Amino acid sequence: MSEPRSGPGPTARALRALDLLQARPGITASELARRLGVTERAARRYVALLREADIPVESTRGPYGGYTLGRGLRLPPLVFSATEALGLVMAALDSQHAVADAEDPVGSALGKILRVLPTNVARQAVMVRETARTVPDRWPSKPDAGVTSELVAAVAAQRQVRVGYRTAAGNARTFEVDPWSVVVRYGRWYLLCHSHHADALRTFRIDRITGVEALGGTFAVPADLDPAAELEANLGTGWEHETHVVFDAPLDDVRPWIRPTLGTLAALPDGRCELVGSTSNAHAYAGEWLAGVPFAFTVVGGPELRGAVAEVAARLTRSLT
Repeated sequence: MSEPRSGPGPTARALRALDLLQARPGITASELARRLGVTERAARRYVALLREADIPVESTRGPYGGYTLGRGLRLPPLVFSATEALGLVMAALDSQHAVADAEDPVGSALGKILRVLPTNVARQAVMVRETARTVPDRWPSKPDAGVTSELVAAVAAQRQVRVGYRTAAGNARTFEVDPWSVVVRYGRWYLLCHSHHADALRTFRIDRITGVEALGGTFAVPADLDPAAELEANLGTGWEHETHVVFDAPLDDVRPWIRPTLGTLAALPDGRCELVGSTSNAHAYAGEWLAGVPFAFTVVGGPELRGAVAEVAARLTRSLT
């Protein structure tokens, strides 16, 4: 049986082996291999790699033998800020962080980890960190880790906040809210909250929040709150411009093309279906979303959306002349 070629590389498995040795003194070669998902021969090779990196791994033979770390091992403590710790979680979700930038929370945290690892263990990771570059997203929506950290802290403390917000149209707004939950959905980060001005539940994209100011008031989160369900129900409501579109196709055909952020999709008695919601950017709604739906449709309501669709149609028509 040979070691699988896919999956984590030798450096990653060596680091995982070190973690297992710390957590389970006396772990056997067979148990180490099972937890690493490799053969016993490969597990012993990772132990040898740790020893080559001057990490004292002691072994005891016999039925009760196994591997333990020697007393000479003294790993410096890792101290992360809340922003760095959250940044690591965010990086795992979207992989769009400047890991080589010491000013980036993830880059700073990763630098701390690499600095305390033995040179032989960290060499490949350091090389990747210095040479790898993330591919820019066409529509980047990475939230600021500092802003997200402040919101998470406010949610935990049930503290009211004032947030600065940039709408999809680029307008600057300010809202005072009760932050109920931070929810990750459809590759985006959202703040689910109760808006004081609207006296209603609202959702805000965290990548558009420009600042957070803690206020003196506190609040209680509804006991029966289901953040994911509430987010789904509110992604397409509460914005400035109403939208109402009827598609000349059955609900099941249209559903795969409609994001929850566009509104609520429902079947009509005549076999067609309608989409009712709202938007803060009618031009994006028309040009980026509706234009990509491969079914005939009629804009029934929303003067802003009707105007935006007319502009898109006129622009496309002019391209043929």
